[in-house]
Amino acid sequence: MSDRYNENGNPDEQDLEQEEGVREEGQEKTEDKKDASVTANAGKSANSEYEDVCFICRRPESKAGKMFKLPNNICICNDCMHKTMETVSQFDYQGMLNNPQFQNELDQLSKQGGFPNMGGFPNISFVNLADLQGDGGIPNKQKLKKKKKKEGETPVLNIRDIPAPHKIKASLDEYVVGQEHAKKVISVAVYNHYKRVATGTMDNIEIEKSNMLMIGPTGSGKTYLVRTLARLLDVPLAIADATSLTEAGYIGDDIESVVSKLLAAADNDVEKAERGIIFIDEIDKIAKKKNTNTRDVSGESVQQGMLKLLEGAEVEVPVGANSKNAMVPLATVNTRNILFICGGAFPDLEEIIKERLTKSASIGFNSELRDKYDKDRNILSRVTVEDIRKFGMIPEFIGRLPIIYTLEGLTKEMLVKILKEPKNAILKQYQKLLELDEVKLEFTEDALEAIADKAMERDTGARALRSIIEDFMLDIMYEIPKDDNIGRVTITKEYIQGTGGPVIAIRSNLLPEPPRLLEDGGAQ
Repeated sequence: MSDRYNENGNPDEQDLEQEEGVREEGQEKTEDKKDASVTANAGKSANSEYEDVCFICRRPESKAGKMFKLPNNICICNDCMHKTMETVSQFDYQGMLNNPQFQNELDQLSKQGGFPNMGGFPNISFVNLADLQGDGGIPNKQKLKKKKKKEGETPVLNIRDIPAPHKIKASLDEYVVGQEHAKKVISVAVYNHYKRVATGTMDNIEIEKSNMLMIGPTGSGKTYLVRTLARLLDVPLAIADATSLTEAGYIGDDIESVVSKLLAAADNDVEKAERGIIFIDEIDKIAKKKNTNTRDVSGESVQQGMLKLLEGAEVEVPVGANSKNAMVPLATVNTRNILFICGGAFPDLEEIIKERLTKSASIGFNSELRDKYDKDRNILSRVTVEDIRKFGMIPEFIGRLPIIYTLEGLTKEMLVKILKEPKNAILKQYQKLLELDEVKLEFTEDALEAIADKAMERDTGARALRSIIEDFMLDIMYEIPKDDNIGRVTITKEYIQGTGGPVIAIRSNLLPEPPRLLEDGGAQ
């Protein structure tokens, strides 16, 4: 009889106690290892800057809850795991195992080291988890940053840090010439908007959002004004183009893509993006199409889809992409505190305004000539909501843009100022380029006026100035590096008009004259 049993044939109690002690000690070690691994993983996730995203439904951990960790840093949320188990439990395993072809392929599995093509389940392919490198194949730009825990109710913006409207306008004056009314309107609107964001509600009175509609001819500085404003305020800015927007389900950008661009500009920080500025350019391109029998997928339907964004709603936008798909995580952004500025040239709007203004023209003493407003360069300043509605914008869309203002058409005097006065004026840029070659560049006043006259003929606003200067500076920029003796180049009116050339001075002529000795030996 074995030593493990006593005389009566029963197991020895001392041996059993020793076995139970060894077994309990082994279980404790295993549990300690599990606890250590869980603690390590928890420490990694706690210290990580990003939160986990479900590999199947793409929801972040803050939305889906606790994740199941799989090999290769793949995370599955609780809902997707349950759905997967329910789906798997519905298969007929007995029918699969009784399939002779499947049995033969199972026998080959250990020999080949791969997954067979199951006869019982055609068109099934398996994913090798080793092929998914990194965090589930998700690049860092498509991860979601964790939201920082708020310590108390501290306002996001301090109202004392918001510059006053006159300071905002003074900063804009350094970069933008003219457009006094537009700069005043945008300064007050932005100041009121950020007071609203900083204070939330004041005495239970909710302040409405001050979205803006900017109308101005091409080259008048609409985009430049907004870009300069965002740089001065140091807030996230997204500049989107309305021409690429289409109704959901059609080829093109979804309407939510404008918010996705703002989220990317804020480094995927949702809280920072929710107080940014979105400038939608070419807004006149989504006007209702006239005399069309096809579905207007890029016109009125886009306006209707944008109503919820302008009003303020929670929208789910893709992170790091323009369109939603299965491999892109989604973030929820509230557009309630996002300032929307829409801008457009609105071509042919002048004709609509003229038609309204000259409607009373008739025969008699009080009649007006039909060509009375033909030479009025600021005809857009007479625009009304009715004119914009007749252009093709729906009333609901116009109603969500309460501030409507226009930019002036550029005059000859304004074009001359644009050439030389702003901080980064075009002439200063070329003077800086030639300074690197140790050459001084100068312009006469007549030359500046000649450039402005040519720009007025092209009728493309400030954009014409750059193209004109590029034309006549080409030969100068090409020839100057050839000769090191050139010290100064003066652009004249004759050179701009093509009847003469620039005045070039040699370095020896630019040196100061040596002091002449006087008769008494002193220096003059």
